[in-house]
Amino acid sequence: MIEGTRRRGWRRSLRRRVFYPFEALAARSAFAVFRALGVEAASNLGGRIARLAGPRLAPSRQAARNLRRAFPDKSDAEIDRIVRDMWDNLGRVIGEYPHTRDIDAYGDGRIEVIGAENIDELRDDGRPGLFFTAHFGNWEITPPIITQRGLPITIVYRAANNPAVDEVVRKARDCEGVEQVPKGPVGARRAIELLGNGGHLGLLVDQKMNDGIPIPFFGRDAMTAPALAQLALRYHCPVVPVRSERTRGTRFRVTFFPPLEAVDTGDRDADMAAFMTRVNAMIEGWVRERPEQWFWLHRRWED
Repeated sequence: MIEGTRRRGWRRSLRRRVFYPFEALAARSAFAVFRALGVEAASNLGGRIARLAGPRLAPSRQAARNLRRAFPDKSDAEIDRIVRDMWDNLGRVIGEYPHTRDIDAYGDGRIEVIGAENIDELRDDGRPGLFFTAHFGNWEITPPIITQRGLPITIVYRAANNPAVDEVVRKARDCEGVEQVPKGPVGARRAIELLGNGGHLGLLVDQKMNDGIPIPFFGRDAMTAPALAQLALRYHCPVVPVRSERTRGTRFRVTFFPPLEAVDTGDRDADMAAFMTRVNAMIEGWVRERPEQWFWLHRRWED
């Protein structure tokens, strides 16, 4: 056991000292190229590279497996098409990353914003508030759309394992009015502090959490983080669902749905499960409409 621990420690050390610097260099170089190209050319290039290379990579098998579970009636040809289109969308997201801070949500015509009045309601109601979205379309463009309505927002994100890569990503999405905090104890403390002071928080809620709660998603239980429901119940605050769809190339439709309210019956576990069931059902509806725009690479269900 001691020897095995030593080997794992040696591999981690080697990865940090050798692989991490090369990974960081690749990330910086790619972002510099995409930044220099401009958003449309960068998106096209990122999509083309990912569409060609992605289906040949091992994670595509996980995506196809997830799709067959979610859509058992789809043919192999349909599954393959969705996987290719998913990679195209993901490559475009990466190409668009360096341009996030330049978004003019209400001026350049690339983004159709539906339900902006729901942002204004949270801005003006004097209460804390929550936004949630999924890894759908280009989810990274939603924070600037919120802040450009005069509402500062804090987003909770999963930090990259490589700190240097994490720095590249943070700088790419850094824009006025957006605070970024990593998941974990630091993020949890900041969320409590923020909402306690009447602030607003954005969460991505569609990934597996091993110690979460089982909530139906495409007819099967998926371990789901309960934090959104916990915060909504604790602070009695509205929760606005946000969907970002890619309509064509670098054109998007971003919808801010009317706020959801968590029902507090006094049974906290049942109330959390009921609320997260509504959330998962809404995300499932988005994915059923545009399956190629969701991140199928994630191991969402237990094998």
